[in-house]
Amino acid sequence: MSINEVFMPALSSTMTEGKIVSWVKSPGDKVEKGETVVVVESDKADMDVETFYEGYLAHIIVPAGETAPVGAAIAYIAETEAEIATAKSLANADGAAATPTPDPVPVAAAAVAAPVTASQNGSNHQPGRVVVSPRARKLAKELRVDLNTLKGSGPYGRIVAEDVEVAVGKVQPVTTAPSIPPQPQPPVSVPTPISTPAPTPTPVVSSSVPGQVVPFTTLQNAVVRGMVASLSVPVFRVSYTISTDGLDKLYKQIKSKGVTMTALLAKAVAVTLQKHPILNASYSDQGVVNHSNINVSVAVAMDDGGLITPVLQNADAVDIYSLSRTWKSLVERARAKQLQPAEYNSGTFTLSNLGMFGVDTFDAILPPGQGSILAIGASRPQVVATPDGLFGVRQQMQVTITCDHRIIYGADAAGFLQDLAKLIETNPQSLTM
Repeated sequence: MSINEVFMPALSSTMTEGKIVSWVKSPGDKVEKGETVVVVESDKADMDVETFYEGYLAHIIVPAGETAPVGAAIAYIAETEAEIATAKSLANADGAAATPTPDPVPVAAAAVAAPVTASQNGSNHQPGRVVVSPRARKLAKELRVDLNTLKGSGPYGRIVAEDVEVAVGKVQPVTTAPSIPPQPQPPVSVPTPISTPAPTPTPVVSSSVPGQVVPFTTLQNAVVRGMVASLSVPVFRVSYTISTDGLDKLYKQIKSKGVTMTALLAKAVAVTLQKHPILNASYSDQGVVNHSNINVSVAVAMDDGGLITPVLQNADAVDIYSLSRTWKSLVERARAKQLQPAEYNSGTFTLSNLGMFGVDTFDAILPPGQGSILAIGASRPQVVATPDGLFGVRQQMQVTITCDHRIIYGADAAGFLQDLAKLIETNPQSLTM
């Protein structure tokens, strides 16, 4: 007889709870090992979640539309149809049914290998509460074992039957029991970046009704956390005017090949960051974290409120045509909530472009975990004085960089903007090489 619990998985390192988007399977349906049974919404994306066992989806604990903490049981899977009723009674008894059951095994997110931090293990339980499988609790009572003296080896620190048997010497410790792999220790203690920075105001949800309070979505809550975290960072801002005649001309020439202005700007920034690595760095309590890759995040507004920052990884090394194709794919999957965690939380520098909306200039909020963000305004024709003492019309845009003053200084930011302007104004063709 075998009944297994399905747990809410951790789909990202910052996830503490998840929302059930939909159940792919219904109670009573047959499920195969590795088959998707539920779709879960994390901070930024909807992820298919698979089961490790085959059997029958016996009972759904958390229905679609509701949330549950990471590690909480969300369903039961029975090995045989005859055990479905037992699983239901187990649920009705709040997991305290006397039917012997093997150790519960969590489901795994498809194509996701996000580590679970120690603070998330058992995050659905009260501090100090002992988390025990039904079988282990029954066995401990029979063998008179104090559960408070045991250390759980099961998923999310749960005490399983083998832990009780090891305590009384019935079996040797099992070192291969299914468990969540420990998170690798980084070389330096870097504050975990909150995956959703808030460089621009959150759009109003189109479905809002006057006088009605609309609860935040999971994504909007992540934006709120990012904004609050940014308040503790001392920042400064530097603005610069860049002529874009050459860049605009280049864009018109290669637009038909699928190149986007976003990719051009990201490429220009990434190439300039090669000369100014401190702008691509971030702060930690131990010192300056110099990132090995130049990953440019670009803020994208979501249709249902909030924003997300898809990441163009290694933007300095990827050619402009591949970069544009990647960007198009990222935006499509971001709005469909299909991004993988590394595609939205691995950025080392962020762009926020409100110029496409006609905004002249604005200040962007620094994303936690990064050292800089560049706000880009609209390119407009301006009357300027030429070097020969005459007047002319030039396309110009205002850019403003926000920097973490703990590691970046005014001269660093000014030097970066000066070189960025030089690249865009005098040698934009190099972006296609």
